[in-house]
Amino acid sequence: MSDPPVVAVALSGGIDSLAAGFLIKQRFEKVFGIHFTTGYEKRIPNVSALASVLGFPVHTIDLSSQFQTSVVDYFVSTYMAGKTPNPCLVCNMQIKFKALFDHARKLGADLMATGHYATVVNRYTPDTEENHQAWLEKGADLNKDQSYFLSMLSHKILDRVVFPLAGFTKAHVRHIAGQHNLVPIMPNESQDICFLPEKNHGAFINAQTNASISPGPVVDGHGKIVGSHQGLHTFTVGQRKGINIPGPAPYYVKKIDMNTNTLHVCFKSDLAEKQMKVEQIVWNYPEKVGIRDLSVQIRYGHKAAPAKLDWDKSCAIVTFDTPQNAVTPGQAAVFYCRNRVLGAGLIH
Repeated sequence: MSDPPVVAVALSGGIDSLAAGFLIKQRFEKVFGIHFTTGYEKRIPNVSALASVLGFPVHTIDLSSQFQTSVVDYFVSTYMAGKTPNPCLVCNMQIKFKALFDHARKLGADLMATGHYATVVNRYTPDTEENHQAWLEKGADLNKDQSYFLSMLSHKILDRVVFPLAGFTKAHVRHIAGQHNLVPIMPNESQDICFLPEKNHGAFINAQTNASISPGPVVDGHGKIVGSHQGLHTFTVGQRKGINIPGPAPYYVKKIDMNTNTLHVCFKSDLAEKQMKVEQIVWNYPEKVGIRDLSVQIRYGHKAAPAKLDWDKSCAIVTFDTPQNAVTPGQAAVFYCRNRVLGAGLIH
């Protein structure tokens, strides 16, 4: 008989990670916690309080250097290239389920658990490691589902991941926390980017790069210059606020052309796209063509839309049944078959 697995629980100090830690302790014999710092915290949580509440040791890992390189620098360089980054997705890939998990392994962990609302199917067990490849599905609470942000994790990572909140709603998680006196030490939950609390990415990028502002033309759908912008890195496709140019109807960002320093705008009725190209794809499904019930989600909060999938070498060409608004280069496109994540990549 093989030894029971050692499970590391990633702990932020919020209610979800606390509930995840509590549930993991009920299921596994050998458990420890692991908390990481990014260098962008306004305050450092009391990790000893986490250990006291959950009843297992908690280690703190400084990942500030890796976070700066893999997440913040990526965020800045992507905007400076005229695209819109997805830092939370990249943080999951490069920090939580790579750098942090590497540290957890060094501390003896076989598996890592987090408080994400998502489902792993066919998770690794010692007897079936060679026979199954894990895949990702949506969590039971579709209002909190985070499969979009986890969609580029490979099956090799998913084999070693546990999501104890997969079958729970947020209301049920709050109930569990209340029942067992799991008081979060980071009580204020946020959907914002953790290193961008002021939500002003333009000012943040200027501070990170000391980039000089390069004004340029704003051009409408007829090629007419209708105004000027004060730096393309402050815009994203589909954006309406911040253009500040009067017209017969509100303008939306249609395209960002870094080569000519031009911001292309349009009216909302002209914003939709029928087709897009997706690159850097992580694919976790046996077939690539002829997939029934295929839908594609192009940003968090977007309802996955029915589409057809074709392939051009390593890139995917997606043709939507109905044109979709704000197809944004740099954002993740996630391929679903009903609740199952087939794969994901970045919009070209």
